[in-house]
Amino acid sequence: MNIPFNEPFIEKEEEKAIVRALRQKHLRGDGPSTQRVQEEMEEWLGVDHVLMTTSCTHALEMAMMVLGIKEGDEVIMPSFNFVSSANAVVLRGAKPIFAEIRPETMNIDPVDIERKINNRTKAIVPVHYAGVSCDMDAIMDIAAQHDLYVVEDAAQGIDAYYNMKPVGTIGDIGCYSFHDTKNITCGEGGAFITNNDEIARKAEIIREKGTNRAAFIRGEVDKYTWVSEGSSYIPSDILMSLLEAQLEKRKEIKSKRRQIWQQYMDLFSPYADVLRLPVIPEGRDSNYHIFHFLADSEEQQQALIDSFKEEDIPATFHYVPLHSAPFFESNYEVNNFLKRTQKYSDRLIRLPLYPGLEANEFYFSAVKKAIERIV
Repeated sequence: MNIPFNEPFIEKEEEKAIVRALRQKHLRGDGPSTQRVQEEMEEWLGVDHVLMTTSCTHALEMAMMVLGIKEGDEVIMPSFNFVSSANAVVLRGAKPIFAEIRPETMNIDPVDIERKINNRTKAIVPVHYAGVSCDMDAIMDIAAQHDLYVVEDAAQGIDAYYNMKPVGTIGDIGCYSFHDTKNITCGEGGAFITNNDEIARKAEIIREKGTNRAAFIRGEVDKYTWVSEGSSYIPSDILMSLLEAQLEKRKEIKSKRRQIWQQYMDLFSPYADVLRLPVIPEGRDSNYHIFHFLADSEEQQQALIDSFKEEDIPATFHYVPLHSAPFFESNYEVNNFLKRTQKYSDRLIRLPLYPGLEANEFYFSAVKKAIERIV
């Protein structure tokens, strides 16, 4: 069938946008396309500050720098997670503390967050898995009680909502990804989001190599110079022109992804007594980034993946939990094996989901055949 696992939704509008960017002859960062994207996102998300970055990874690194995370500090996050949020902490000399997940969403469990808090804890990093929000009311309450920062890793969360609030806008800082695999993409890119003026001012300095160049451009200082640690986190305006075209199609992209996600749900519903299907809790609006389900056992997971591959369907697992990763085990004392995280990550299967799968009945027939071979 030659079905890819992921395929970005790129059409003529994106090509035209890149040509316009080339013709305006501002290829470096913070050009007109970047400014328009930041302003559009601020209006759409209802936030005061959006800073475009070269990746979500870099947005997370900026967040830890802005918050002054340092050696001896601890930051709580899920172990069922991509490595970026953990690396952002490790690069500051601090320690990631891994918490358990809730199996219905694979998101961090607020009950276990509270268990892990001590006098070294400085922040919580909830990760919104598959575009379904974490329980942000519980997490924000815990953070307020213990005077902790909340940095939302919303790499998978663009255009998802929690009680009608955009995911990524609820904590002190939100971080988005526009990687090639994400719903809205510019190939590589990210965003740093905050409603806190002080955090935003620190972030713009860090983003601009540790200089106060942004203040100089606004006319607030007569010269700009090195005032802080920082790095080069500003994306090219060519990438931002591509993202501008993608943002204009976000409703169409989400609608197509929702239809495909629902096709999967309808197809899998007869097997719901054996396979655990994804859950979108009340009050949460998914962006349908991933379709995943849980097999009955690790053995059934592998049997199903093999069966899908017999039909040329690129089914796969997801994260190897970070607490069991070689780097963490070789550099930190492991005293919590997170049995629930390990159990459910060993059973999770992902299937392709992108707008181009729309109405591909031959593909969905092959998916059904692969399931029936095992279940």
